[in-house]
Amino acid sequence: MYHDFNFASVLSASARAAWQIEDILPEGAALDFSRPFMPENLARTDVPEELSEAERRVLNQIRGHEYLVIFGLVEEFILPFVLDHARPQLNGDDARVRALLNFAGEEAKHIDLFKRFHACFVRDFGSACAVIGPPEAIGAEVLRHDPLAVALVILQIEWMTQRHYVDSVRDDSGLDPLFKSLLKHHWMEEAHHAKLDTLMVEALAENRDEASIQSALDEYLEIGMFLDGGLKTQAGLNLDAFEKAVGRTLGADERAALLAQQHQALRWTYLGSGMTHPKFVATLAAMSPAARDRIAEVAPAFC
Repeated sequence: MYHDFNFASVLSASARAAWQIEDILPEGAALDFSRPFMPENLARTDVPEELSEAERRVLNQIRGHEYLVIFGLVEEFILPFVLDHARPQLNGDDARVRALLNFAGEEAKHIDLFKRFHACFVRDFGSACAVIGPPEAIGAEVLRHDPLAVALVILQIEWMTQRHYVDSVRDDSGLDPLFKSLLKHHWMEEAHHAKLDTLMVEALAENRDEASIQSALDEYLEIGMFLDGGLKTQAGLNLDAFEKAVGRTLGADERAALLAQQHQALRWTYLGSGMTHPKFVATLAAMSPAARDRIAEVAPAFC
């Protein structure tokens, strides 16, 4: 076995880690715009030499806004997927049903939290920051695929959240404390979600032959390319917001170079960091060594 958890143990641990939105984002809470929101390992906003220190901080904060709003967006398709997975089990294992329903409830809480964060950000940032969407259209495109493919995408997202906080956020003392707290509390609950989704992937892969698994992996990669297209669009929206916020228009060459650099930064944040997470790779290997090898070949393009 490459893991030692089950539905009952995850449910128990989740109950101990529970928190309420009002405790971490109380009414009137304010972000500190004199500080960056995202660790440089994720934001990659220190690279463009043409930007001043203040401009890099603004771009970092725009990336922070994008990060939490996009998390809210993806959780809008995770929520119905988990509920659909739980529905056939309602007369079965009580721990399994309770754990999955708790998973869905926490995702709904996160969606609410990130909407409140967006309102807090917009109130004080001073200009608009657009985000890809609408969530319903993105969710419909993702959810039309093989459930195993969707579960793998969700698992990648769950493990990337863990990697982001542990490797980049936790020990970065320069970040805005409120934003860092939001990431910490999100990480606390996503740690349990990663385990539950691992169990979901196992259930969906059970009794599939190699051809069926490879077909699901084809669809997983198809979803990844769809999301990558959205990330390129988002990089452009971030630069639009940046120009409004700093009051200057980027030159054509400067914008093209910055767009390519930031698109790759978003690729690492949302795709590469999850595809290469050791525990995601371990799940692939347990399901199919060939699946693990296929993703290992693709992943460097997103890092």
